[in-house]
Amino acid sequence: MGSQHCWVMVVMFGFLFQAQLLNSQNFACNPKDLTALQDFMANLTTQLEDWASPIDCCEWEGITCEPPSSGRVIKLELSQKRLSGKLSDSLAGLDQLKIFNLSHNFLEGSLPKSLFHMPNLELLDLSSNDFFGPFPESISLPSIQILELSSNSLNDSLPSHICVNSTRIRSLNLADNFFSGDILPGLGNCSSLEQLSLGMNDLTGGITKDIFQLQNLTILELQNNDFDGKLNPGIANLSNLVRLDISSNNFSGEIPDVFSQLQKFQYLVAHSNKFVGTIPNSLSNSPTISLLNLRNNSLVGSIVLNCLAMVNLNSLDLGGNRFNGTLPDHLPLCRQLNNVNLGRNNFSGEIPESFKRFHSLSYLFLSNMSLHNLSNAFQVLQQCKNLTTLILTLNFHDETFPDDPNLVFDKLKVLAIPNSRLKGSIPQWLRNMTSLQFLDLSWNHLSGTIPKWFGSYRDLFYLDLSNNSFTGVIPKGLTELPSLIFDNISLDKSSLIVPLFSRWNESERGLQYNRFCSFPPTIDLSHNFLRGPIWSEFGNLGRLHVLYLKFNNFSGPIPGTLTRMISLEKLDLSHNDLSGTIPTSLESLTFLSKFDVSYNQLHGRIPSGGQFQTFPSSSFEGNDLCDDHWISCQEGISITDKGQKESMENSSLKEGFINGVAPGIIFGIVSSTVCINLYFKDFIPKFLSKWQ
Repeated sequence: MGSQHCWVMVVMFGFLFQAQLLNSQNFACNPKDLTALQDFMANLTTQLEDWASPIDCCEWEGITCEPPSSGRVIKLELSQKRLSGKLSDSLAGLDQLKIFNLSHNFLEGSLPKSLFHMPNLELLDLSSNDFFGPFPESISLPSIQILELSSNSLNDSLPSHICVNSTRIRSLNLADNFFSGDILPGLGNCSSLEQLSLGMNDLTGGITKDIFQLQNLTILELQNNDFDGKLNPGIANLSNLVRLDISSNNFSGEIPDVFSQLQKFQYLVAHSNKFVGTIPNSLSNSPTISLLNLRNNSLVGSIVLNCLAMVNLNSLDLGGNRFNGTLPDHLPLCRQLNNVNLGRNNFSGEIPESFKRFHSLSYLFLSNMSLHNLSNAFQVLQQCKNLTTLILTLNFHDETFPDDPNLVFDKLKVLAIPNSRLKGSIPQWLRNMTSLQFLDLSWNHLSGTIPKWFGSYRDLFYLDLSNNSFTGVIPKGLTELPSLIFDNISLDKSSLIVPLFSRWNESERGLQYNRFCSFPPTIDLSHNFLRGPIWSEFGNLGRLHVLYLKFNNFSGPIPGTLTRMISLEKLDLSHNDLSGTIPTSLESLTFLSKFDVSYNQLHGRIPSGGQFQTFPSSSFEGNDLCDDHWISCQEGISITDKGQKESMENSSLKEGFINGVAPGIIFGIVSSTVCINLYFKDFIPKFLSKWQ
């Protein structure tokens, strides 16, 4: 019985060994593929560790081979591996390859022609690299379904022949390159095309009729080009179209009233063009539209939407047009409407009472209009229980900031009312906005002290109270903001198509951010009448990026503890009464790109290490500071006095020349003249007598 068991064990072991042997043979790398892969790696300047090992190439990182017996490579996937170098033509040897993905690397050079003649290739993704040059002239990819070449530096004209031998292609993405000229005929042959992305190039002309033949097209992206002329009504032929992005072009004329024929249409992004007229009825009555962005055009009239029909409308951006009258009071009837931007139009009056029932509203942008009655606006909008973002820039001019203790905005995360010349002080009811993350009350006429309870905001990461008339000292609570001490900022990173607002700064016309969390963590108290010291506790704010305290009356030393603000990028303490020296420990702030302490009462040596090597001398002028490069630093000569010193040195040189050198020269000339006269007086008679 025991021998029978042994025999069974031997047989089973044999089968297992044979299975293992067959399995290893099944995945043995094909020699042809191995050569192609080795040549591919030889052309890269970065290496993959296991590719250099003697193990079967089917087990290399990013490689998938096809069983059961061929061992042929069918997938090469090395996205985001920081690869650099050029692609080899030998890749054509991988003739069974189906998936080829080298996206998000640092590869460069021209596209290998052989790569576009691979019969089994279904997905080719070389996006987000540094490839340049024209598209290959000859293409034969009969199996290709996804061709992704976006975010490179490819140029010349778009390939018109891409669909001749690649009729199965479903997604073509050539966005963010340098292609120029018109869209050439030929794309109509891509009958299976579902997504066409040509945005962010230099394309001109109009949308060719070829594109309107693509009955399966669901996404058409042509944004950020130089297309012009009227939008062709043929767009209605794209019966499966879901998303159309033609933003940032030069389209003009009226928007064609054809969208009722698009039964699946959900997203229209047509901002930053030259469209005129009114919103077409087929859009204002669309039951499928979810996002309507017509910002920055020249549309006129009043806004009339059939909210009872527009049951899916979620985001409405009509900012930067010429709409007039009063704000549309029927918008709360759009039950799904979440994001509303009506800023920079010609609306006037008050926020409608109907907005009290705007329960779906979360983001409201009403900047740069002629609205009035801020007190009533707050009374109405506090009823919007889901409101998280409120932008009221450049409105309610010369009104007083309401101080109604009954106001409650418990979900509000963003409040911005800058540039409105508001009077009064910061009201107590703001203390109850426990979710506040972003507060901008800059460029007003607010006065009084900054409340101590500002330190109770758990999530506040951006505070701008600049250009007001605040007095007193900085409350120490600002040095205790948890979101600027710990990395626990729970920002709302939901994707918004509409920009929050344009944030003005000193160096640029304006900045538009798509999400408020894109703003750097900031405390800006500049241009007020604040006094007292700069608290050493500011060093606790290790997450703060920007600290602006310029143009105040701060005194005392610059705290050396600021060196603990390890994320600090910009520090401006100019135009105050600060004294002492600049702490050399600030040299360790490796992210510091701007530093300004000009026009204070500082003295001593300017630190020379770290980022201080990059700051201009204007950052230190108006003090008694000196630089390592000047010997005069040891003599107490300041930057401010340098010019005076040079002038004095020049004057001293002139005076020394006049008082010392000049008399010597004059004496020398006179003496020489006398000697020469005496010499010639004796020499000439002798000379004449000799020759006579």
